[in-house]
Amino acid sequence: MTTATATPSTQPPSPQPVNANAGTPVGTPAIDNLAITTIRTLAMDAVQAANSGHPGAPMGLAAVAYALWQEELRFDPSQPKWANRDRFVLSNGHGSMLLYALLHLAGVEDASGGPSVPLDDIRRFRQLGSRCPGHPESHLTAGVETTTGPLGQGLGNSVGMAIASRHLGARYNRPGYELFDHHVWAICGDGCLMEGISAEAASLAGHLGLANLTWIYDSNRITIEGKTDLAYSDDVAARFAGAGWSVLRVGDANDLPQLARAFRAARAATERPTMIIVDSHIGWGSPKKVDTAAAHGEPLGEEEIRATKRVYGWPEDAKFLVPDGVRERFDERLGARGRAASAEWNARLEAYGRAYPWLAAEVRTMLAGALPEGWDRDMAPFPADPKGNATRNTSGIVLNQIARNLPWMIGGSADLAPSTKTLLTFEGAGSFQRATPAGRNMHFGIREHAMSAILNGMALSGLRPYGAGFLIFSDYGRGAIRLASIMELPVVHVFTHDSIYVGEDGPTHQPVEQLAGLRAVPGMFVYRPCDANEVSACWRQIMGHAHSPSVIALTRQNLPTLDRTRYAPAEECARGGYILSEAEGGAPEVILVGSGSEVHLCLAAQEMLAKESVRARVVSMPCTRLFDEQDAAYREGVLPRGVAARVTVEAGTTMGWERYAGLDGETVGMHSFGASAPAGEVAAHFGFTPERVAEAARASLARVRAGGAR
Repeated sequence: MTTATATPSTQPPSPQPVNANAGTPVGTPAIDNLAITTIRTLAMDAVQAANSGHPGAPMGLAAVAYALWQEELRFDPSQPKWANRDRFVLSNGHGSMLLYALLHLAGVEDASGGPSVPLDDIRRFRQLGSRCPGHPESHLTAGVETTTGPLGQGLGNSVGMAIASRHLGARYNRPGYELFDHHVWAICGDGCLMEGISAEAASLAGHLGLANLTWIYDSNRITIEGKTDLAYSDDVAARFAGAGWSVLRVGDANDLPQLARAFRAARAATERPTMIIVDSHIGWGSPKKVDTAAAHGEPLGEEEIRATKRVYGWPEDAKFLVPDGVRERFDERLGARGRAASAEWNARLEAYGRAYPWLAAEVRTMLAGALPEGWDRDMAPFPADPKGNATRNTSGIVLNQIARNLPWMIGGSADLAPSTKTLLTFEGAGSFQRATPAGRNMHFGIREHAMSAILNGMALSGLRPYGAGFLIFSDYGRGAIRLASIMELPVVHVFTHDSIYVGEDGPTHQPVEQLAGLRAVPGMFVYRPCDANEVSACWRQIMGHAHSPSVIALTRQNLPTLDRTRYAPAEECARGGYILSEAEGGAPEVILVGSGSEVHLCLAAQEMLAKESVRARVVSMPCTRLFDEQDAAYREGVLPRGVAARVTVEAGTTMGWERYAGLDGETVGMHSFGASAPAGEVAAHFGFTPERVAEAARASLARVRAGGAR
């Protein structure tokens, strides 16, 4: 371990009552102390006004964040989306008032040129309509790089951002035209490091040698239940050194010169990411609540706030006070440095455009969040094939067809690329490794949760990322998958082995409830295609979702490639659900609705019923959300209310399918976990056969003819 202090303390000093230079070493300019105290008091006042929130972390971290923003962060408040800005991630997002105070004092602007965080919004912290919600939200507040709150997620995001910086630099930088070389800074707390996702993310970052990544650990040794030694005694320095990180320590969170030296050392690193352990005091300055769990997740109380302001030498009854000179201090250091850097970068991009016009066009298209012209030029229909192919295989073909013409598409698997078929195999794709950051195949290792959070960080940086695994293991990444939807990120999750047809691996590996769970996420598009051409059509839809994440669920077993001269064209997938095969001889008497592999059961059952003179329509439903978004007339045309006899079929839980089956319909699905046996035997055991589907259709039709359930 390398230490950033000459004499690091094992037990940080307790705060003492101070005035002109509260909390900072002798010699610190009074204006810097004033700014730091402003951050602390804004946090205290906002949490008290809301009667909700976490004041302690901002109070303890104010000097740390101030030193980073003033001394080292490369960020232009007037252009918070400038592409080569440093990223600042507050992983312990419960301390959100620290970030809101910084954004306000730095004068960060929103898209209209107004303040991203007006003081009035701080006054309305955690209130409806405020840009200062309880935890930072990137789509809501300019200057917030990622949505944090679930602990450890921001750390995973920061690894994705650092990967993106290195990858973009390797692809686009040219001598004299370094477009991408930004650093990523993340503040985390004890809770972030306790969460397993941090270990996953740190391990991969160390392996990849992401020297452009720095984590700043707020070591205040307090959680909601009390002191961390109730449950946590890790040697953090040894842990990170073992993961391939450089480790620095600052023994006093209020020591601005030592903090600045540590930040400079982290910026200068060339081989490893850096962990800076900062010993701090939660609720610094509070006479009664410093170093207590009470400072973590509840307001200090009016009396304690007045007492703390006395410690700071602050007017006791002043609320939301921003003294003269504080905003100007931010502007003369952070603002001036950021404006110069962004102006120089913009000029460099213009010159780059003259020297490398084709690359500059790529960069501008990527930063605009658009797709390049001709991204789908290699996509071609698959010929009909009764034997067919597994949809995971055809998806791999389509993925390569797209990625070949979409240079900023990058992704990989949680150690399952041979099974998920997500390896990019065209010339020049390569693997992203420490020595080859231009590679486009990510190897995430067996780290599903970190993978999903890293994908979010990559998407926040302008890339179009994808990650892959078995559908059953989507549970491991669920927290990050959910956040992708909150942030409206176009992340793609490729999940294979999508049902009980996994077979011999048994119920531990057979997804049953996962599809329903993913469909329940607001804004998430979940696709389950039935054949090769639906795979291609679903990928086309996925690429069009610029502000939503998507899941594509794929089979391990072969499925026939349907003859589209006989059945409806796969392009109908654009509607989410469509009439794949119409009833012969008149209007349908019963409708069979399926997704994925079970569509073929519906088609076989349709033929059985036709021999009994029962007219059945087959509807393929690859994406329920997309179907539900269609206009009422279209949905009525596919599932007319006048046809009450219906059967829905999916090899997963029936939850959600009831709305398509209706009161008189039948749902063929799973009502238990699976079983270990060959796939065909498992399917037959649980009723996934054409005969069972036809039987369900007869039962629904009989119910309707008898007057219905009503």
